[in-house]
Amino acid sequence: MKYLLLLLSFVTVFGLSGCGSKTHSGSTHQNMNHDTKEKKDSTQAQFSFNGIPEGGKKVNLNIQINSLNGKPVDQFELEHEKLMHLIVVSKDLSFFDHLHPQYKGKGLFTVVPNFPNGGEYKLFADFIPKGSDKNVKTKLVKVSGQQGEPISLTPDKLLTKVIDGKEITLKFDKLTTNDEAKMTFTLKDAKTKKDIINLQPYLGAIGHVVAISGDTNTYLHVHPMNEKSSGPDAEFMTSFPKKGVYKIWGQFKQNGNVFIVPFIVDVP
Repeated sequence: MKYLLLLLSFVTVFGLSGCGSKTHSGSTHQNMNHDTKEKKDSTQAQFSFNGIPEGGKKVNLNIQINSLNGKPVDQFELEHEKLMHLIVVSKDLSFFDHLHPQYKGKGLFTVVPNFPNGGEYKLFADFIPKGSDKNVKTKLVKVSGQQGEPISLTPDKLLTKVIDGKEITLKFDKLTTNDEAKMTFTLKDAKTKKDIINLQPYLGAIGHVVAISGDTNTYLHVHPMNEKSSGPDAEFMTSFPKKGVYKIWGQFKQNGNVFIVPFIVDVP
């Protein structure tokens, strides 16, 4: 079986809480000579808040990265201009945020996440220790406060959305498990239907894609094939490890503004 996971950062997470949880990951990037065999994590993570997380209120989150023997990890590799990418989703995947915690030294990252309501949220801390492979650590957080109405995860019948005056269509060359799939985002002006060709680099690339399974146990962070493109097409290669419903968020930038377009697909 081929594992040609081009431009893909992949991890299947066993368990819902991730202080030092085990993950499997592999990655290759354009113009980089990484192999794609499964790698072992080289770190453990501790997530802590300076107070009780509550919906609609700000509280500082600390993420401490230590080696497996408990010593702080001092150095990290830049990946798309950042030392850490933190993805925050609500348990029903109706809420999504992509943050970049600030590195304070000696393995400590800090950030103030936005929890709009009470309920359960899943955190994915995505980083590369210097001289090591990509690590992804997760944490299930229970946030106090009034909960919003849960939103069912229903696959989209039409993979075209209008966001901020832009019409975005998502297409797959094929949609199946354990095989390469190319997904293409095509962007047009919603009124004129003219191709958008002035996309700006977002974190050093035309765009970024995150996909998470409906049970939140599978996480895909995908980088584009054509990083220097400015539109109208943004192409990504990925592989879905198991069948089921996934929510996909594409992130792009135009005229200085970052916008997010979500899609829900059922992978047979």
